[in-house]
Amino acid sequence: MREAIAPAPSTHPALRHCVALLRLHLPSPSVAAAKQIHARALRAAGVPLSHPLLAKHLLFHLASLRAGPPPLLYAVTVLSCLLPDPDPFSLNTVLRIAASSAHPRIALALHRRRLAPPDTHTYPPLLQACTRLLALREGESLHAEAAKNGLVALVFVKNSLVHHYGACGLFESAHRVFDEIPVLERNLVSWNSVMNGFAANGRPNEVLTIFRETLEADLMPDGFTIVSVLTACAEIGALTLGRRVHVFASKVGLVGNSHVGNALIDLYAKCGGVEDAWKVFEEMGVARTVVSWTSLIVGLAGNGFGKDALELFGLMERERLIPTDITMVGVLYACSHCGLVDDGFRYFNEMQDKYGIAPGIEHLGCMVDLLGRAGRVEEAHNYITTMPMEPNAVVWRTLLGACAMHKKLELGEAAWARLVELDPGHSGDYVLLSNLYAAVGRWADAHVLRKTMATHGVRKNPGHSLVELRNSVYEFVMGDRSHPESDQIYQTLAEIAERLRCQGYVPRTSNVLADIEEEEKETALNYHSERLAIAFALLKSLPGSPIRIVKNLRMCGDCHLVIKLISKVYDREIIVRDRSRFHHFKGGECSCKDYW
Repeated sequence: MREAIAPAPSTHPALRHCVALLRLHLPSPSVAAAKQIHARALRAAGVPLSHPLLAKHLLFHLASLRAGPPPLLYAVTVLSCLLPDPDPFSLNTVLRIAASSAHPRIALALHRRRLAPPDTHTYPPLLQACTRLLALREGESLHAEAAKNGLVALVFVKNSLVHHYGACGLFESAHRVFDEIPVLERNLVSWNSVMNGFAANGRPNEVLTIFRETLEADLMPDGFTIVSVLTACAEIGALTLGRRVHVFASKVGLVGNSHVGNALIDLYAKCGGVEDAWKVFEEMGVARTVVSWTSLIVGLAGNGFGKDALELFGLMERERLIPTDITMVGVLYACSHCGLVDDGFRYFNEMQDKYGIAPGIEHLGCMVDLLGRAGRVEEAHNYITTMPMEPNAVVWRTLLGACAMHKKLELGEAAWARLVELDPGHSGDYVLLSNLYAAVGRWADAHVLRKTMATHGVRKNPGHSLVELRNSVYEFVMGDRSHPESDQIYQTLAEIAERLRCQGYVPRTSNVLADIEEEEKETALNYHSERLAIAFALLKSLPGSPIRIVKNLRMCGDCHLVIKLISKVYDREIIVRDRSRFHHFKGGECSCKDYW
């Protein structure tokens, strides 16, 4: 009688059964199921530990996990059983798991061992790892290597490169790689990657341009597309365009996406549309996440509705949701901009005692701002000197701003000395100290400081204001005459000035921190960029419609007074977003209650 021949490992019934089980669990993969099936295969006779088919299906199962951290250690252990010659599929699968894990550098370390020749699926996970590490040089090296191996032309490699360069701040390089992708080969990931790169680097106009090209390419945007576009609209205050994107998202069924909902809350909050932000928040229902609550809390605080933000936070606590460190920054910001010093310290203590959130530099900076805005500048300085961590330039800059606001020269100079050490050459610091010198009448010191700025090549960021009218955004700078309708704008400015004088307005020339004649100071005030933007809006918009302005610098006290009067005289709601917060002007009052 012939001796029975054992089945080959690849056709062993136990192996086929385990592979079938792994496939069966793929709709809901789990580490526990993979380990159980793995153990069953190993116990079965004739299935070796290093069998490539078993390893391939195990690793694919692990890479398919959606919940919980990727099982990197287990995946590397399975891969090690295939050494020294793992198949490219298994190696690439482990690279994918490592790139999305808490230790993406392991993917790069595995690649350096050259365990298998790279193929079409090797470089995307490696570039993902570089992106998560912001390892620009290693990403550039992989770019060169992929080109050398003839694999850089593949669209998914190009997409990974676009995302990598954008995340590392090289948005021009990202766009250059995007342009290298043939038009017919570009997919939605390509367009989303280049848009995200521009959005992450503060280039909102480019995002909107790319979005229009996406629609012309007849591609259906997804949630990532809409989030990038809404972020861009929020950045430049393009509310009308943002509303159109909202309508578009509704039509294509994307408003149920929690990321889109959160981006809409952020858009409306950053454009001063608090009621719309509330409405989106309420309509999200069960899709609301802690990010949704946080976005609205921060939005309310930034719009001057600090007490509403704190009430919403109380409701969030009653819902038994756990706030994040960003939530608490919003809460402390609300207290700071409402002058609620005692409440601010109470929330700060609860943050640690109740939620176990260790104070970060942002929270400590909020506390310095809280004290400084309230005029308790000496306490703010003492708080800095006793902080549990080394204060950074932002914290000292916050103190310098409070000193400039409350004319505390000695402490202001001390803050300036620290800033020179921590962040030399920052134009805003020069401006704050110069304004402080001017505010206390030390014009010679202010002049010397301005000369020092010029000597060291430090340039002050010019103030500008943006206003959106009929789907277009217009930009104005102080004394701007570049607009084709400048004559009408300046005529409107003159009419505004005359109507305000009839209301008893007297220019606060003390806000002009320059040693010039009184008449020149009045002229300088009248031509501030936000006033030009408001004059243009009054000239071109429908009577009674709200006017929305986005300004890159802090508004001066005289402009704040003037806009309050304009809102009353012209019966217009005027919403101004300056560098630090929103001001909602209506009927001669401001939402900040003159505390800003």
